[in-house]
Amino acid sequence: MLKTQVNSSDLQSVGYDATTCTLEIKFHSGGIYQYFKVTESIYRGLMSASSHGKYFHAYIKDFYLYKRIG
Repeated sequence: MLKTQVNSSDLQSVGYDATTCTLEIKFHSGGIYQYFKVTESIYRGLMSASSHGKYFHAYIKDFYLYKRIG
């Protein structure tokens, strides 16, 4: 999974696997989380948002199953 650094005070990098619809986010706090069954449109919205953190909290955080992997 290719990870992209993002300019955010909360998120450090974002990766997406279109085959498994898995979104992976590394936070500046050190945690790495995978979110499951995330559509590509949500991923694109996150990457194009003016605030990655606000988009994450509004459309991803409480909407998808996830697990901490790091």
